[in-house]
Amino acid sequence: MEAGERTPGILLTAPASGSGKTAAACALMAALGEQGLDVRACKCGPDYIDPMFHREVLGLDSKNLDLFFSEPEELIRGYIRHTEGADIAVTEGVMGYYDGMTLDSDRASSYDVARTLDLPVLLILPCRGASLSLAAVVKGMAEFRKDSRICGILLNRVSDMLYPRLKKMLESELRGMGLDIPVIGYLPESPCFRMESRHLGLVTPQELDGLKAQMKRAGELLSRTVDLELVRQIAGKAAGSMKKEPDTAAEKALAGSAEKALRIGVARDEAFCFYYKDNLTLLEDLGCTLIPFSPLRDSALPEGLDGLLLGGGYPELHGEELVGNTGMISSVREALEAGMPCLAECGGFMYLHEEMEDRNGKKWPLVGAIRGRTYPTGKLARFGYVKIENSTGTEGYLQPGEYVRGHEFHYWDSTDSGSDCLAVKPDGRRKWNCIHMDGSLFAGYPHLYLPSMRKFAERFVRQCREWEEKEL
Repeated sequence: MEAGERTPGILLTAPASGSGKTAAACALMAALGEQGLDVRACKCGPDYIDPMFHREVLGLDSKNLDLFFSEPEELIRGYIRHTEGADIAVTEGVMGYYDGMTLDSDRASSYDVARTLDLPVLLILPCRGASLSLAAVVKGMAEFRKDSRICGILLNRVSDMLYPRLKKMLESELRGMGLDIPVIGYLPESPCFRMESRHLGLVTPQELDGLKAQMKRAGELLSRTVDLELVRQIAGKAAGSMKKEPDTAAEKALAGSAEKALRIGVARDEAFCFYYKDNLTLLEDLGCTLIPFSPLRDSALPEGLDGLLLGGGYPELHGEELVGNTGMISSVREALEAGMPCLAECGGFMYLHEEMEDRNGKKWPLVGAIRGRTYPTGKLARFGYVKIENSTGTEGYLQPGEYVRGHEFHYWDSTDSGSDCLAVKPDGRRKWNCIHMDGSLFAGYPHLYLPSMRKFAERFVRQCREWEEKEL
């Protein structure tokens, strides 16, 4: 690709969740990578787990593309920055193609992302138990919006014997309806395309033995059943169609980060693994060096930290190991008591409680910075996009009248979820108390998207700088 030219890109979508988007996206990434291409990955929506699968395949972070979190101009800048210099970018959609923030809206849907980024789209079509009806599904998907951008069809769960007939029938029927959309290949029935799931979607990659080998096999199989050259031709329709604008915020941050880099500890293991790439990138742009550590295995926090990030994950699955690591619990407790700045989200928030109850009713004593107990509700406690607003009128990471955008998805709740902020649904009709914003601590169930309130991240970094100077 020539310097200054936009990276070819493609978005994979489907009529609904459960259609095989993640398996297809990962297999396509693996197949393109085996051709020697530099592949970048993206994921529509706020999901954490699918990007972890992308990272497992490519060895590179995947970027979330979310039009609730980001304004269109910010989304475009971030996408170009993430994909710059690559040979091709593969974006995995979310839910069904047109499914947005509300039942009657396509806002923040995969379709919304595709039209904002001017990306061509491959429609994954599950075929088990259907034949001619598939043509009706494609017609409806392609014509529901005039600018659907659907440029190709990938059939899923199709036998080698049936595929040629299905391809011929579909393309013929579509041409007869005035739609020139090629069938670019198929995913056959194979164990290598199957992934386990739990309540938050797929299980994490760390829990699947041999995932790399499985995705390699899936890529090899897909390279025989999908016309990869046609995929690249379709992806090439995106190249050069979007003007690159400078990421001025990042450039200003980098230009002003001549001070000694701050060391921010980031909990990273099987229990704590949910982080938005853009949050971490923003902190790096603001002069932070991110230091990974494991609350499961490390005996204490890394030396010389200036701040702490405790992300989401599944601590409820690792109660015995977390409690058994008394050195780490003491280290975190002492750091927080001393005033080390800390952002804790969902699973990280649970870790800070006095007590965590697992799904079997066993209670595990933990850090104790949050008085109370976190416990399973047996149902989805909170789900969806939220704006986190300062509700106390006191100053902190969020000032009065400010909000940061975020997302909640958890089956556990707390006897003390906090009351320093309000979580407000996008339509404004529902709201609830949340967040402990106490001095240098900001902890609660919501996952935050820091670029949506840059001043929040800047205040965290300022607190970390003050902590560093105090410790010198």
